Amino acid sequence: MAESFPESEANAEKMSSPSSAVLEDSNVDKLADEVKEMNVDGNNTEADPEGGEKKKKKKKKSKKKKKQTEPPTVGLSKLFPSLKYPEGEIQPLNTNLKRTTDEEKRAIERDSSEHFNFVNDLRKGAEIHRQVRQYAQKTIKPGMSMTEIAELIEGSVQKLAEGTTWKEAGTGFPTGLSLNDCAAHWTPNAGDKTVLKYEDVMKVDFGVQVNGRIIDSAFTHTFDPVYDPLVAAVRAATNTGVREAGIDVRVCDVGAAVQETMESYELPLNGKTYPIKCIRNLNGHNIAPYVIHGGKSVPIVDNGDQTKMEEGEVFAIETFCSTGRGYVVNQGEVSHYALNPDYSTAGLRTPGAKNLLKKIKETFGTLPFCRRYLDQIGEEKYLFNLNTLVRNDIVQDYPPLMDTPGSLTAQFEHTLVLRPTCKEVLSRGEDY
Repeated sequence: MAESFPESEANAEKMSSPSSAVLEDSNVDKLADEVKEMNVDGNNTEADPEGGEKKKKKKKKSKKKKKQTEPPTVGLSKLFPSLKYPEGEIQPLNTNLKRTTDEEKRAIERDSSEHFNFVNDLRKGAEIHRQVRQYAQKTIKPGMSMTEIAELIEGSVQKLAEGTTWKEAGTGFPTGLSLNDCAAHWTPNAGDKTVLKYEDVMKVDFGVQVNGRIIDSAFTHTFDPVYDPLVAAVRAATNTGVREAGIDVRVCDVGAAVQETMESYELPLNGKTYPIKCIRNLNGHNIAPYVIHGGKSVPIVDNGDQTKMEEGEVFAIETFCSTGRGYVVNQGEVSHYALNPDYSTAGLRTPGAKNLLKKIKETFGTLPFCRRYLDQIGEEKYLFNLNTLVRNDIVQDYPPLMDTPGSLTAQFEHTLVLRPTCKEVLSRGEDY
């Protein structure tokens, strides 16, 4: 989910060398005859010493590993009964400071159950994200309504996450389905009739949270290959940002590397060639428990910010590009909201707004939500009260972020954790 200012690839092949015993034809025939005599019907039996036949031994059925369905409906705990979820892509840390030895760092990780639990929750969220987006990428087609796409993704996330409450596990924030010149923060409100077209460039940005640990990952979905250079630029830029991130790395250095990669691309379109620009007022960010924007920003241009990334932090490395001015503004009907963690109710007078605040706090806490989510939990005629909470700075609204009308924008995003011994790209998959 975008933050705006107002501002080992281990490809070890497993060599299987099965040994094959060669038998003479006569020995094979003899062995077959003996088997027939012992067990005519193919079941194992034992001869009774007094001439009878003992009870047949039932063959044990081998337990088949449970597989995911299409659409995804099988809870992840059933696919991973050990409750240990797949590790992300491991990359070396980019740091020049040797504060502790590698062995000391490994010992810290081994001995910390708290560290394991928080990373394991993130890995579960990442695996859910991979499985859901894999299905979405195959299923999304021109002619589908945006509401249909959003519900497909969010419904699958909820089923795989197996949360008994919204805050326990499920969607990390509303599914962003921003089209063309809209870079971020658009999801359909109730009654929206927007339909996906062949020529659209859609940013699919959705989150998964487990016990408040949020995976924030996004991709750009297109149908027309003419947009391939645009998609390639932002994908390469995100991978550059992931590569440059590390403990004690200054965020401006990440931004400088991202910008250099992104702006080396251009898009030939309709007889013109468009330079591809970074959207300079959109950023990646760190992620805190139940808080999608944790306080640190990761720019996608060299803005001189000397803030350093720190050990143990979780970051969403996201990059945005545009064929327009490379700068977005708030514009259009709001769909995204989140409770302000530091809100005060001192000026709140309306009983309806107080009741809505109570429901938001109980259901979502500080997790972002949208109007569709309020519909799902049974809220009706809430818009006046919701706007009252926004005016009182109790709830923050996130309007759509728009570049130049008619321009094209694209996005890719990964979540990573800076472990003591390595950098783990949690949301990495075979697709991106």
